[in-house]
Amino acid sequence: MEIHTDKVAFPAQVPTPLYEAKLIGTAENKGEQFDIFLGLDKSMVEKLKKLSLDPNDPELDANTSDRKRFGEGSYEEWYAKKRVPFALVHKTTGQLAALTWFGPKPLGRKSLKYLSKEDQEKESAQTEDTWHLISYRSYPPFRGTGIMKDFLRTTMETYLHYFPNARLWAGSSRSNPASIALSERLGLTIDESASDPEWVAMVKK
Repeated sequence: MEIHTDKVAFPAQVPTPLYEAKLIGTAENKGEQFDIFLGLDKSMVEKLKKLSLDPNDPELDANTSDRKRFGEGSYEEWYAKKRVPFALVHKTTGQLAALTWFGPKPLGRKSLKYLSKEDQEKESAQTEDTWHLISYRSYPPFRGTGIMKDFLRTTMETYLHYFPNARLWAGSSRSNPASIALSERLGLTIDESASDPEWVAMVKK
């Protein structure tokens, strides 16, 4: 996929205000045109909620917690955790093709729903030079069309523009080899000390 970003359009700091989406680039893949946004507006959030609740997408349900996170949960509460989302939007239809997000999170830590109140407070108090999580997913009919690697690489580079000292990591189920392979192609490797028999933490060296 061919991507062009405009650094002049980058906001001064991130996260941007809630529901503010900045157009920071464009992309082309196999004749299809896309826009790249930093941040999600209300329309994008509604689309995200709908996609997260889609009963016809068992793959998303099996590999993410998005049903609880976005479909049933509060986007506002999620965003307040210093999350920085990027959206790849199909230019013709306005469909959400892919989503990545980043934010401070201790290496190897799973969903906040498993944390004690004390651990949640520690997570909120992290500084910019500690571990930052990478999360990513794509949506039908664009899943499997080759959009994810370059979009994820571009958003990683953009995030590091704001947090150059961040140490990036991603988590994935061992039963999701496609996600693990994508992370490996982007230079992440499995850290077994932060993983378990069912789940891996992958770090960017």
